[in-house]
Amino acid sequence: MTVYLDANATEILRDGAIAAMLDSARLAGNPSSVHGPGREARRVLEAAREAIGRIWAAGPEQVVFTSGGTEANALAIHAFGQERRLLIGATEHDAVRMASPDHEIVPVLPDGSLCLQALEAALQREGGALVCAMAANNETGILHPLEAIGTLCRQYGALLHVDAVQVAGRQLAGDKRLSVAGLTSLAVSGHKAGGIKGAGALILGAEGHVSPMLRGGGQERGRRGGTPALPAIVSMAAAFGLAMEQDWSLIASLRDQIDMTALSCGARITGDRKCPRLPNTTSLILPGISAQTQLMMLDLAGYAVSTGSACSSGKVSASHVLQAMGLEDDAACAIRVSLPWNITESQVEGFVGAYVDMARRLGKKTA
Repeated sequence: MTVYLDANATEILRDGAIAAMLDSARLAGNPSSVHGPGREARRVLEAAREAIGRIWAAGPEQVVFTSGGTEANALAIHAFGQERRLLIGATEHDAVRMASPDHEIVPVLPDGSLCLQALEAALQREGGALVCAMAANNETGILHPLEAIGTLCRQYGALLHVDAVQVAGRQLAGDKRLSVAGLTSLAVSGHKAGGIKGAGALILGAEGHVSPMLRGGGQERGRRGGTPALPAIVSMAAAFGLAMEQDWSLIASLRDQIDMTALSCGARITGDRKCPRLPNTTSLILPGISAQTQLMMLDLAGYAVSTGSACSSGKVSASHVLQAMGLEDDAACAIRVSLPWNITESQVEGFVGAYVDMARRLGKKTA
């Protein structure tokens, strides 16, 4: 049986999220209907909205449900980027990079974090700006310095949208929890936390007018048309609640075990290992060995990893994230290992054994 190590593409479903989905799927009513079944569906929908808002210190009126993280990011850029310069980090997800053809790239440092000096220089130029900065990179797990970014945005009167799709729920105990306070908006996605696919949310820093991309029957306070996907939304709320309660310290230690094994095989960890990053994510470069070869060998050994983002129609190509970090020569030699919420020590022990065996078979010396 294959061991799944590609949680950043989509998390393994949580039992509580499945149960919540099944309960809501049995409801007959449309949340917009005024009869009894409709009112019951509305009650369930609004309970999920309130629960999700509470996680990020927002009121229910600040939560706009979408089909996922891609739509949430696109809605933010559509709503807040009008007549503003769009500044996006060089390692942003394609959901942000492709949302508008007219944008300026802000470089990142070799460790993968946004270059604050370059951001400030861009903010000093004439014209209001919308800054888009991901909380955590989906390929490397590197966390951006959001507090410093937010300070610069406030100093220069810029808006700040945060793609929080990967970081939502994946925080070590004691870490400062991300909230929407001080932000213009943040985007989240249910399936990245262990809910079913098909629901996300744009959480607004304050209730206000959001010009919709999808117009319909006035759902979501006129901010996003279409009948809400109630089972997916309820599953998302349950998954976020469970993810926020989880202690990720064991997973972080298992991630570190993978790092040390990879280093002993001649691999490199992308970025600076001392730089804050997601507890479940590592990006491993095995110089001279294509990522596709590594992926195939590990897959045959029973371990599912990836070469980066899963949002590229299945193609394997050099990562724009690693290229932006100055790793052009090795960008095609990197794989991503992202541990799911229910990973076990024995599964990681099996993976590191398979990784060592792969490195030896490919001619790499191991310590």
